[in-house]
Amino acid sequence: MDFGCLSMHQNWQEKARAEVLDICCKRQPGFEAINRLKIVTMVLNEVLRLYPPVPKTMRYTKCATKIGNISVPAGVEVYLPFILFHYNDNYWGNPEEFNPERFAEGVSKASKDKIAFYPFGWGPRICLEQSFALIEAEMALAMILQHFSFHLSPTYTHAPYDHVTLKPKYGASIILQCIK
Repeated sequence: MDFGCLSMHQNWQEKARAEVLDICCKRQPGFEAINRLKIVTMVLNEVLRLYPPVPKTMRYTKCATKIGNISVPAGVEVYLPFILFHYNDNYWGNPEEFNPERFAEGVSKASKDKIAFYPFGWGPRICLEQSFALIEAEMALAMILQHFSFHLSPTYTHAPYDHVTLKPKYGASIILQCIK
């Protein structure tokens, strides 16, 4: 979805590309360079907020549990829709807006609640490969931005679809153009 968001928001694509070219030039980005890519990280976090890879999870209660004012007996399946936190205007202001600037001061200061961002789950069942996935995504995005510009195909239809993971229902038709 990075490409879809950056295709829809060309200004952010240009900001991210300028940062990558400033820090990496045309060299393959290394770990040190990846750590300096602030705009790329902001874009990636905003994409993960809008389109978390796993927008929900389910858990079973082992014992009677209280969630706020609700008593949940043992053995009940609880549905946890993380994506509702990501689209809550109490936490994010205008949650529908693509605004990577929210993450300018990092994830912990991006929302009005420090724990309103769940792209990889939370707590003891958080995705173990979160750090690797983020580094890999930043590196791939940086390398693509170094060599290509992209925009949406006229056939693109924006339709996120939740089927275990969140993905584009009709694919993501992107037109790549080589940058010299």
